Amino acid sequence: MSRAPRLLPLYARAVVPKRRGRAAYERRLVLPGVRPDAARLRRYAAVCGFPDDGRLPATYPHVVAFPLAMSLMAARDFPFPLLGLVHLANRVEHLRPVGAGERLTYVVATGPAQSHPKGTVFTVAAHARLGGETVWRSTSTYLSRGPGTAQPTAEDPGPPGPTVAARRESWHLPGSLGRSYAAASGDRNPIHLHPLAARPFGFRRAIAHGMWTKARCLAGLADELPEAYAVDVSFRAPVLLPAEVGFRAERLEAAEQAARAGGGWAFDVRGADGVREHLRGAVSPLAG
Repeated sequence: MSRAPRLLPLYARAVVPKRRGRAAYERRLVLPGVRPDAARLRRYAAVCGFPDDGRLPATYPHVVAFPLAMSLMAARDFPFPLLGLVHLANRVEHLRPVGAGERLTYVVATGPAQSHPKGTVFTVAAHARLGGETVWRSTSTYLSRGPGTAQPTAEDPGPPGPTVAARRESWHLPGSLGRSYAAASGDRNPIHLHPLAARPFGFRRAIAHGMWTKARCLAGLADELPEAYAVDVSFRAPVLLPAEVGFRAERLEAAEQAARAGGGWAFDVRGADGVREHLRGAVSPLAG
C-alpha cells in the first residue's frame, strides 16, 4: 500500500458483526518508505516521557505499524471481532538506533491461531526495514475471548518481575491520558477515551493504552538502555484512569540473566497499594 490506512474508519468497521472463523488467516501488508512526521514524533515522545534526541523510541515504530495490523484485523473475513480483543503481550526487538529521518519499510503479518484457556490467541508480527536490513521488529499476542481448551493449562507468567527494586517512581496518570496518547499515536480505541465509551466493554472508567504503559517504562530506563535490546512485556490488568501507579525496576546480573528469561532489567507497574500488577516486563541486551 502507498500510505497507512486511517484508524477511525477501521474502528467504525469494527462494530459491524462478522462471522467467526476457526483459525486466523495469515496475511500481510507492506508500507514502503515511511519517514516519521516530526511533529507527531515530538508529541509521542512528550506523552510517553522519552527524550527528544533525534532517534526513534523503541516503541514508536509500533504506532506506524499499528494501522496496518488494524486493517488486517478489521477485514470482514478475519475470523475474530476486532473490538473486545485483549492485548496479552508484546515483544519489541530494537536492533539498532534508528534516526528520526530514516525512511523505513514496514511489513505487518497476522499469525496462526492457537487455543487458550480463555478463548483463542493469535499473533501480529511487524518488521521495519531499511534496504535489506531489519532494524526493528515486534510481536503482539492477542486473545479473542470464547470457548477455550477443555483442560485448564498454566498461563504464561510472562517476564520475571523485580524482587529488589533499584529504581522506584510514582506516576500520576490523569483521566485525559488516553486522549493525549491517542492524539500522538492515532489509536482511538473507545475504551481509552472516555468512561461512557469504555462502559459497553465492561470498564467503569477509560483505561490506559497498554503500549503507552510499556513506552513509559522504557522512558524510565532510557539512560540505561543499550544500543540493541529486546523488551518483553505481559499486560496483567488494565489501568483505570485516572490512577496512581508505581514503577519498579531491578538490574539483573549476568548469572541471573542466564537463569531468568529477560535479563538486563526486570520491571513492573503496580497500583498505588503495590499489590495489583498491571504490567510486567524485562529488557534483554542483544548482541550487535
